[in-house]
Amino acid sequence: MNYGFDNDKYLRIQSEHIKERIAQFGNKLYLELGGKLFDDHHASRVLPGFQPDSKLRMLSQLSDRAEIIIVISAIDIEKNKVRQDLGITYDMDVLRLREEFIKRGFLVGSVVITHYNGQSSADTYRAKLERLGIKAYYHYTIEGYPNNVALIDSDEGFGRNDYVETSRPLVIVTAPGPGSGKMAVCLSQLYQEHKRGIEAGYAKFETFPVWNLPLKHPVNIAYEAATADLNDVNMIDPFHLEAYGKIAINYNRDIEIFPVLNALFEGIYGENPYKSPTDMGVNMVGYCLSDDEICCKAAKDEIIRRYYTALCKLADGDCNDSEVNKIALLMKQAKISTDDRKTTVAARQRQEETGQASAAIEMPDGRIICANASPLLGSSAALILNAAKELAGIGHEVKLLPQKMIEPIQKTKVSFLHGHNPRLHTDEVLVALSMLSIMDEVSERALAKLPEFDGCQVHSTVMLSEVDQKIFKKLGVNLTCDPVKKKPNDFE
Repeated sequence: MNYGFDNDKYLRIQSEHIKERIAQFGNKLYLELGGKLFDDHHASRVLPGFQPDSKLRMLSQLSDRAEIIIVISAIDIEKNKVRQDLGITYDMDVLRLREEFIKRGFLVGSVVITHYNGQSSADTYRAKLERLGIKAYYHYTIEGYPNNVALIDSDEGFGRNDYVETSRPLVIVTAPGPGSGKMAVCLSQLYQEHKRGIEAGYAKFETFPVWNLPLKHPVNIAYEAATADLNDVNMIDPFHLEAYGKIAINYNRDIEIFPVLNALFEGIYGENPYKSPTDMGVNMVGYCLSDDEICCKAAKDEIIRRYYTALCKLADGDCNDSEVNKIALLMKQAKISTDDRKTTVAARQRQEETGQASAAIEMPDGRIICANASPLLGSSAALILNAAKELAGIGHEVKLLPQKMIEPIQKTKVSFLHGHNPRLHTDEVLVALSMLSIMDEVSERALAKLPEFDGCQVHSTVMLSEVDQKIFKKLGVNLTCDPVKKKPNDFE
């Protein structure tokens, strides 16, 4: 992989900057964590070289002074919202995150359920957390938020929320995904702490949008594409421009909430230490791009992937066309199209040639390898075998899985397990290849090449099964699919 981001520099200057911000407030700092503390695969895709756990590694230096609050929206609980990169619901991810943080030496103090308005699903979830010995709190929906400052900054607004008990000077507020209400939790806690005579500060650790990159930089456009379902919009920060005469990039929700934060800080300190939403941030990512061209290319690829994801969600009825239309508009702004994704072009060409569902993978060195569905294998399973052979220097004419081995598996699937699709999926092919590798040196060589799939691009001309999608995800492959559902008689 060609790197465009200096991760070592990022760890160094980011940690120093956060320490400076903690010292600014002294006794208590609520640090809102935008994005993901680990598993930040979006950042690692658009900034090649960024490690998915970089933020966690950096904050681990402060773990003895920090505790974590995990935030989840009652709306997301009710909708069973799924974290797309992991394929699990937000409520399950809260428990996963808690366990991972504890493993890494962090104190996880509690879970806050936001946007609460009496939802029974939220009540059930809170009861579950409490049975597990996890402290849980409610923060309520506030009418007119974020514009009704008088109500928000009152006992009927933030004052109505449960006070979240904390014990350490640095409180990191995180969530499974965007739109969970992290900032509101931080601001509510500032209000509640002030009522109790405790001086507390606030800062935001948000990777995107990158405040010191241009508004229409592909990295910032990719962030808009990633949050199209939330309808986030990147904007020039008007408060920063007025205060300093300099352009800085922020997004609509932070700009909208700034008057609330301004009123709160004035009530607590008599003045606001921040002159703009951008001032609130501690993000140093923009100083760590080592090759802008590489990052631009990676970000454009991400925008196209997000477009395909939205198209498939629309085909499944999981979103409306406004999300698709927004990303299509962002693609125009970035001056790209689906034809810029090499695997898309190659997979469709293979389908035209064979008349069967097809798939293509772009290897680390730029080679494009294709495969199509057959009576024995689905196109994604065939693609893995073809790519493994290519990487291992095994001739295309070599059959890694002999037909006499595939047929008994098909018989089991159809005759004994009453399946309708006899063709082998990716997981079944990999298990069969693993068994053969015990006695076959060629299969062993092919299997050993699987780690090299990490970071590769794949496109399928049909929407893949959940099984195949998960296998590609575990291999580290960036997958896109045409929004075409398989027909009963299709090979795939």
